[in-house]
Amino acid sequence: MAIYELRTYNVIVGKMSEVVSHYKNEGWPALAKHPQKLVGYFTGDVGAINELIHVWKFDDDADRRAFWAGVYGDAEFMAFAAKIRPLIAQQQNKLMLSAPWGPQP
Repeated sequence: MAIYELRTYNVIVGKMSEVVSHYKNEGWPALAKHPQKLVGYFTGDVGAINELIHVWKFDDDADRRAFWAGVYGDAEFMAFAAKIRPLIAQQQNKLMLSAPWGPQP
């Protein structure tokens, strides 16, 4: 059964443009080298204007753990992470399972 991971980063007020620049120039190129598990990245609009949200889809927990181990073992990604972490006020992660009805991403 697929596992979905919802990650929400609360960006420090006034730092979103810097976060977006880091992701475009360093973060995404580093992540794109790893197996494609990303459903999508989103930025908050009304009410959540300082949030960066991303959703990932994994085959199971072992797939999820292997993916993140590969990402965190990547020197380019870790250099990017060192730049972006001071711009993040809070991180929330949720693991979710698909409901047994309706569309499946």
